[in-house]
Amino acid sequence: MIHVLIADDSEIVRRGLSDIVESSDDMHVVAEAWDGRSAVDAARQFSPDVTLLDIRMPGMDGLAATREMRALPRPPRVLILTTFSADEYVDEAVRAGASGFLLKDTPPEELLRAVRQVAEGKAALDPAVTGRVLDTLAGQASQVTEAEKQVLESLTERDLEVLKLIARGLSNADIGAALHISEGTVKGQVSRLLAKIGADNRVQAARLAYRAGLER
Repeated sequence: MIHVLIADDSEIVRRGLSDIVESSDDMHVVAEAWDGRSAVDAARQFSPDVTLLDIRMPGMDGLAATREMRALPRPPRVLILTTFSADEYVDEAVRAGASGFLLKDTPPEELLRAVRQVAEGKAALDPAVTGRVLDTLAGQASQVTEAEKQVLESLTERDLEVLKLIARGLSNADIGAALHISEGTVKGQVSRLLAKIGADNRVQAARLAYRAGLER
């Protein structure tokens, strides 16, 4: 069972999201919150697996709430919902530690699929946002910290191959086809790679690859 926290300043939106989540046999809403502060407090109290979080709320916004939630002893995966697809929100959400970014008009079945993906530690991006994420990453200056340089230097040749393909937005199946290995093998390699570079999801991995200039 996936335990879900819903945070949005609109009661109507919260009710709608709650109905969608509760319609699934493998999910349950453990709490609802109306702003960033109450969302962080609820995450601390109920330890949800996934938080559906509005990016724009009064007081503490969704980005600040994401940062605080990800710093909790039992941090939930954060799936940000918004009516905005502006590049800066996508990049800020990724840097804050969000695992997904969906527009609020996402169909219910796609929303549930995204919750499941995020709960499994994968990234979930609305198709309307994915292109913007990659365009934003591509436009960023190549700059990595000294610690990141050391991590990158410790990666194997296969690690770097996988990281470059992740940065191109390829799925596990596509990476497997490109490297002539099974999808199951790719899944294991991706998991180990994320652990090595300290990334929560593929989007954060892609962000590192772009900043390091590996996608070129």
